[in-house]
Amino acid sequence: MPDMVPMIYETKTALILRKDLATWQIANVSAFLAGGLAATHPEMKGEPYRDGASRGYTALIREPVFVYGATLEELQRTHLRALSRELVPAVYIEAMFKTTNDADNRAAFAAAPADALDLVGLGVHGPRKTIDKVTNGLKFLA
Repeated sequence: MPDMVPMIYETKTALILRKDLATWQIANVSAFLAGGLAATHPEMKGEPYRDGASRGYTALIREPVFVYGATLEELQRTHLRALSRELVPAVYIEAMFKTTNDADNRAAFAAAPADALDLVGLGVHGPRKTIDKVTNGLKFLA
């Protein structure tokens, strides 16, 4: 596209997913994490879309979402970095794959040991420089 100017946002969104997940788990966890972040941070939402026939479509997240792959240890380290910077992360743990509803997801999370969460996914949104520090050393999910 000619004359396209790259946009640099003041905020950044990152999803960090455990590298050993099945494809369906990656898609599922990404959707849950992004949805949770968007619900908590309304500034993430862009404007609704209209096609050439003026049919309406839902708004999307307005800025890129960076997706990183990580080991369990890297996820746990990233989680602690996020908490130490007073971010409120979206989380998904292994036990949530065995549940079928939101109430059971919250119960599974509440029963998990806080100092040894079996994280499979983590989502963070905040100031760009803060998110860069939280995700430092991680590689994009391939």
